[in-house]
Amino acid sequence: MFERLGIGAFKQRMVQPEQALPGRPDPLRIEPIHFVTGRPIVGDFPGMARVQFGMGCFWGAERLFWSIPGVVATAAGYSGGYTPNPTYEEVCSGQTGHAETVLVVYDPAQVPLEALLKVFWENHDPTQGMRQGNDVGTQYRSAIYVDDDAQRAVAEASRAVFQARLREAGYGAITTEIRSGVPFFHAETAHQQYLAKNPNGYCGLGGTGVSCPVGIGVPREEE
Repeated sequence: MFERLGIGAFKQRMVQPEQALPGRPDPLRIEPIHFVTGRPIVGDFPGMARVQFGMGCFWGAERLFWSIPGVVATAAGYSGGYTPNPTYEEVCSGQTGHAETVLVVYDPAQVPLEALLKVFWENHDPTQGMRQGNDVGTQYRSAIYVDDDAQRAVAEASRAVFQARLREAGYGAITTEIRSGVPFFHAETAHQQYLAKNPNGYCGLGGTGVSCPVGIGVPREEE
């Protein structure tokens, strides 16, 4: 089992771009086939839509999405920072700026983005800043990285709806960052579908107990 690194107050501060680790020009070499579904996890996925979710540790987060009907691929990875093609150890150092994220490739004709967002909001605490539960550091921040303006509008509207529900329940402001055009770097093979390979492995997910409504004031993604 991997040591959970990244504990320390300084790792809750984003590294400056000029101080980030240099990384490497080539992607990490990984097994390109999903351990559970047998489908590719690397490629262009023509006709499909993509979104990246940061919910803390990516092991439990990836497991949430791979069995959802309409999701055609999931992968664990790193995104939102500065270091190209980082390793797990580099991300854990706090010197890449990346969050641990899950790439979700989905068919919008079968599952709308707002349904995926419901799973995202309800299965972690998006008000915790640079941590998630006992996992502390910038790599554990809450994030949604989208590919286009239509997805961004849906994500931002969903955040507003869920924020109102959280305030009613006594929670503070959502700290989830929402950005578009963020590159995704696949994590090492050992991290892909980790909890399928290690059923008793660590899962740090924990929601707030607040439900997120679907379709109330949230625009549909353009088809």
